[in-house]
Amino acid sequence: MRLDENCHTPIAYQNHWSQKDVIMITYGDSLLKDDEKPLETLKHFLDNHIGGSVNSVHILPFFPYSSDDGFSVIDYSSVNDSLGGWKEIQSIAKDRRLMSDLVINHCSSRSAWFDNFIKGEGIGYDFFYTASPDDDLSDVVRPRTSDLLRETDTGKGTQHVWCTFSHDQVDFDFRNPEVLKSFVSIIRLYLDMGVKILRFDAVAFLWKKLNSSSINLPETHEVVRLLRTLLEHAVSDAVIITETNIPNTQNLTYFGNANEAHAIYNFSLPPLLINSLVTGNCLYLKRWLMSMPPSQNGTFYFNFIASHDGIGLRPAEGLLNDYELSSLVETMQEFGGKVSWRTTETGEPKAYEINIALYDALQGTTKGRDNLGLQRFICAHAIMFGLEGIPGVYIHSLLGTQNDYEKVANTQQNRSINRHRWDYEELQSKLADSENHHAVVLSSLKGLLDLRIKQPAFHPNATQFTLHLGLQMFGFWRQSQDRKQSIFCISNITDHEMELAIHDLNLIMTDNWYELISGIELDMQQEMITLAPYQTVWISNVFHK
Repeated sequence: MRLDENCHTPIAYQNHWSQKDVIMITYGDSLLKDDEKPLETLKHFLDNHIGGSVNSVHILPFFPYSSDDGFSVIDYSSVNDSLGGWKEIQSIAKDRRLMSDLVINHCSSRSAWFDNFIKGEGIGYDFFYTASPDDDLSDVVRPRTSDLLRETDTGKGTQHVWCTFSHDQVDFDFRNPEVLKSFVSIIRLYLDMGVKILRFDAVAFLWKKLNSSSINLPETHEVVRLLRTLLEHAVSDAVIITETNIPNTQNLTYFGNANEAHAIYNFSLPPLLINSLVTGNCLYLKRWLMSMPPSQNGTFYFNFIASHDGIGLRPAEGLLNDYELSSLVETMQEFGGKVSWRTTETGEPKAYEINIALYDALQGTTKGRDNLGLQRFICAHAIMFGLEGIPGVYIHSLLGTQNDYEKVANTQQNRSINRHRWDYEELQSKLADSENHHAVVLSSLKGLLDLRIKQPAFHPNATQFTLHLGLQMFGFWRQSQDRKQSIFCISNITDHEMELAIHDLNLIMTDNWYELISGIELDMQQEMITLAPYQTVWISNVFHK
């Protein structure tokens, strides 16, 4: 990475974010319009339908690729021609903070680097991790059931290449400093093209070592620390987010001492929140929230409840018991979801991920489908928008997109169920109809976001405490860093009305209190507030409109 007169001296524990930050997650081609580059269509959607409600966008891998919807990168330095070019990427980055994937663990087997590995000469010939079928690989932890090693004929004979995910995704060998140097150059390019947030994909698997689990090794954390140091010297407000779909306690280690990732995915949130809403019981969600350490200044949680991937179940291990997990899986299957599996250390298959569109995942409860799906869906987002951290909202959640069974049939990939591609003209006609559920969802979520970004108590690092309101109401308290604003975020997570006792909140009676979502000032003489099924209230002493 080039360090010159523009080199910055990083300031420790500095927050380069605020409550105004919201990230929309999307593929570059989630929206398609005839005779227009998909990235241009995406920009039109952001400008004309999202506006100021969302100030950042995560465009999933937009590089040439061979499989896995972009996560098997052929060329890190160019934009996929079918999407557009660097010009279109820079146009989006000019108006919003741009988040890009750094697919750092592996690349495509069709890349020039792997071609050179096969030939045994040229850049990349020594970039890939190999092992022997005779090695003891029984401790290796990975999220797939395919064979770990890929037999490959090369100019130097038969070699067995390590493939954590698929045989088209060949793993790098970071013991070779040339691999690290290549990725430093790639990061520099992305920064120059306007990227401000780097998502380190599958980084937990980066360092391999025989006779080990080859996940979360100390060397992996050293690489993250090094790249953060270089990044902060190059662009002071650039951010690293580590994508580590692993049990919660392991995930937290990627903060380091505020010297590794600036942000970590809150992977435990989706399964726990969805479980709460389909069971009407927030016990496990509440326990987890109480156990989560506040993020230090200079770090934040990246909250999400839906993404291009499914609902990961490993981050719920140790948080949900086996009965709850199996019940959740069965309920999601009843709502049309698919299940992806992994192999455990004992060789047994275990549910790794539920693949389902969030709108369909919340169409009912463990009792079955009902007519409260929209309310349940909005409730899930109202909870997520209030939590400590920065929210990431999947484009298909903003649009209320449902399961795409046709795409699953075409790709034979479970994850395709939640990777719909919209015809943009069709979408616009639906959004123009205020009665259409897609329009209702977008309007409702934008309304919540427009409120959120104005409230200092929703700063990603503002104080948060979990409230004790029983198991059928989930609540937490946020307080702005200057202590001037408090917000009590309370949700009825059941399919029936609930009564909230005002005295349970210990509101300061000399203040005026407002319910922000409805815009109503509370009557402090009333003893109870009735919450409709899946209703959320944000009760605050200050109303920033």
